[in-house]
Formats: sequence, structure tokens, C-alpha cells
Amino acid sequence: DVLLQASGGGLVQAGGSLRLSCAASGFTLGSFTIGWFRQSPGKEREGVACISNSDGTAFYVESVKGRFTISSDKAKKMVYLQMNDLKPEDTAVYYCGAEDAAGYILHEPDDIEYWGKGTQVTVSS
Repeated sequence: DVLLQASGGGLVQAGGSLRLSCAASGFTLGSFTIGWFRQSPGKEREGVACISNSDGTAFYVESVKGRFTISSDKAKKMVYLQMNDLKPEDTAVYYCGAEDAAGYILHEPDDIEYWGKGTQVTVSS
């Protein structure tokens, strides 16, 4: 079975950093694109960043460009999201999701095949 487990969330002050981890099992990363998504109360789930493991291409939404970095370690089956210069508006539950496809997967969270449980990120002002 495909399993994804996100971890690394927490409480941080504005301007601080966190690194989220997504542990994957039950499949090899090679053909999958793994994305980070977030959802805050009253809002729809939105894409943040994704990485296409077939060629390592990373994509980001505009609001996190220059602050967040997504990376993957295929051998460890891990995907990371380094979040710097965090802002209160980054507060949300963060999820990792996987698609057995290459390319950009952030625009349609409802189409994501596999989801892990989320991890809470809270940024205080």
C-alpha cells in the first residue's frame, strides 16, 4: 500500500524556519511527483510546492517562492520542505500528496491520488 507520513510541523515565530518531512512507503519515488499542500481553517486545500522525481524539477506557488525549498532523497524515500522566513499566513495543516505522474500537480488538489496525514504549522506574529 502507498503510505505517506508528514512530520516536522510546530510553532514558530514569524521569520523563523521549519523543515517538514514526508516519508513514503509502498512505492518507489522515481515516477512520482510529490507535492506539499496546506489547508487553513475555512479555506480550501492549496498547493505549495512539488517535485517531479523523474527529473528533479521543482515547482512553487508564487507566495512561497524564495522562501520554501522542496527536495527529495530517493534512496531514503523522503521528501522535504524547507520553510524559511515564515509568515503568519503560512499557518496551516501541511500535507504531502503523491501522483504517479511527472510535472506540476499543485493546481488540482482534488485529483491527487495519495495523501498522508497532515502536520500542523503555526506561525505567530
